[in-house]
Amino acid sequence: MKFPLIFPTLIILSSIFSPQSTAQDPGFRCTNPNSTTCNSLIDYKLPNTTTLEAITTLFQIKNLRSLLAANNLPITTSKDMVYNATQTLKIPFPCLCSNGTGISNHRPIYTVVPDDGLFHIAADVFSRLVTFPQIQKVNNIPNADNISVGQRVWIPLPCSCDDVEGEPVLHYGYLVAAGSSVAGIAQQFNTTEGTLLDLNNMTDSSELLADSIIDVPLKVCKTSVRNDSMDYPLLVPNNTYIFTANNCVRCECSAANNWILNCEPAGIQKRNGGTCPSMQCAGTSFDLGNTTSDSTCSLSRCAYGGYGNNTIYTELTQESTCPGGSGNNSSPSGNGAKGLRWSFVLAASFIGLHLLRL
Repeated sequence: MKFPLIFPTLIILSSIFSPQSTAQDPGFRCTNPNSTTCNSLIDYKLPNTTTLEAITTLFQIKNLRSLLAANNLPITTSKDMVYNATQTLKIPFPCLCSNGTGISNHRPIYTVVPDDGLFHIAADVFSRLVTFPQIQKVNNIPNADNISVGQRVWIPLPCSCDDVEGEPVLHYGYLVAAGSSVAGIAQQFNTTEGTLLDLNNMTDSSELLADSIIDVPLKVCKTSVRNDSMDYPLLVPNNTYIFTANNCVRCECSAANNWILNCEPAGIQKRNGGTCPSMQCAGTSFDLGNTTSDSTCSLSRCAYGGYGNNTIYTELTQESTCPGGSGNNSSPSGNGAKGLRWSFVLAASFIGLHLLRL
């Protein structure tokens, strides 16, 4: 499709004056090894009135449940629910790290329609989540002025899979509101100003632009998911939920639950009459999500451990419910084991002192 001379001029002017980054290279910084994948979120400011179904289709989200979960909407919300222009929704998508950057893992794919141009696709259809040069680069388009109706183009949404300060996080492409400050955003998302400046290659807060997308690391709930699980790493931030294990398991994260991931059977009827594997903790009568507590501030939970080979892994964990308790003492991050080690050291110290006094 050929466009008149005014179109290239418009592209140049819009690149100069747009608040959107004009960088050719897409993505957030991601220093993980090539082919590392994870889940990410990004804000999408609706360019027009639309429905949840249309958004799910545009971004090729696996199913409506995933969109509802990312926005903590009731699972009964209709696909025909209407959202007005300028409202913002969080879009879940798979991230792929390669060559030091993270971008969406070959989705969404947009099909060019009549009168489309790369600038229009980037700025109007996808609300400046990417720039037109970034679309041009990842799709190896020689001439941005020459695209064809029916051509399929990959939209490289920015993301990352890196840990932050040694902790797993979910990287969130946050849409900066007018009047925002780096310090205010850091406070809102329980991180630091220095972390945000570093992640986004800013030297000071004066570089923060309204309507730009920045990388915000979201703290995630502690899990018992094995590193050989098909959904590892399972990154679920506060006030969201997720369906996993082929929609057999629903996991929810809440800071009020001491940042421990709470998983239970999803209760979703599977297609073709299939059934979910057993979710019972071995050697117990506990099913996934069941808990029991005693009088010593200890809670036992049948926790989700991941899935693979048509098996749902479970693990019986111990959690402290005392005020100031450390939560899940069986966390694979080692926090629980570290606490047990320190308890042992302290106990040994007291015994040693007692023996010296004898």
